[in-house]
Amino acid sequence: MSGLRLLAIHAHPDDEASKGAATMARYVAEGHDVMVLTCTGGERGSILNPAMEKPGVLENLSVVRKEEMAAAMRALGTQHRWLGYVDSGLPEGDPLPPLPEGSFALANTDHVTKDVVSVIREFKPHVIITYDENGGYPHPDHLKVHEVSMAAWEKAGDPSFHPEVGEPWEPLKLYYTHGFIRQRMLMFHDLLILEGKPSPYGKFLERLKAHQGDIMLRVTTQVRCEEYFEQRDQALLAHATQIDPAGTFFGTPIEVQRKLWPTEEFELAQTRVKTSIPEDDLFAGIV
Repeated sequence: MSGLRLLAIHAHPDDEASKGAATMARYVAEGHDVMVLTCTGGERGSILNPAMEKPGVLENLSVVRKEEMAAAMRALGTQHRWLGYVDSGLPEGDPLPPLPEGSFALANTDHVTKDVVSVIREFKPHVIITYDENGGYPHPDHLKVHEVSMAAWEKAGDPSFHPEVGEPWEPLKLYYTHGFIRQRMLMFHDLLILEGKPSPYGKFLERLKAHQGDIMLRVTTQVRCEEYFEQRDQALLAHATQIDPAGTFFGTPIEVQRKLWPTEEFELAQTRVKTSIPEDDLFAGIV
């Protein structure tokens, strides 16, 4: 069945490319409507690709990241909406410094929820993708995305909640996207070591070990999307300030990834329809 709608809520430009991008490209190809909602402009990001450390890039990062986002959306074929909030940055230090005034993580939760509900009521998604209670990793903007996504899931169908932003709409399923699976990365790491090749996965594996338990114990839904790994990689590379072509995302050839791990992983967090776990389709149970 085509013509269903999926909304993916993300904190920053580039988050969508590393979390469920091939799944979104698959659903677009199958005739579904997919929209990415990006809550901030990524204004306080750093340049993570050495090749983009050029004069004028950091000074105009907001404009550059908007251009990158447009290119990523073309690669995936998805619709896109900016929510319009300002990146909070990733606080570092001990103790952590206060978040910048006016940043997304400090925004009034009811106001942000209203803005997300407005998009839901206009787009009318059957399925929503967002982050788990840990934000995927504990960036303050990711934690805020989780908070407002869960509130919007509850409020979008409530006619008494800000009726001025549209007619009520109840999404049917909500998923957490688990974009970084330790077992997947460890498989690729071990293969490279076995072949006598250097592995780019070591530091990333340590970070995952510190920030998450066994995420696969939470996964309910694995979507086969190996035919769309190229579109995923095109979307990643579109975010040139953030993604190093020589980095972790490209440490294993696509053909090897397709053979060893052809899926993307999700966790069914809320549903208003009956479905059977495990699933292989985010639209399972929706007629």
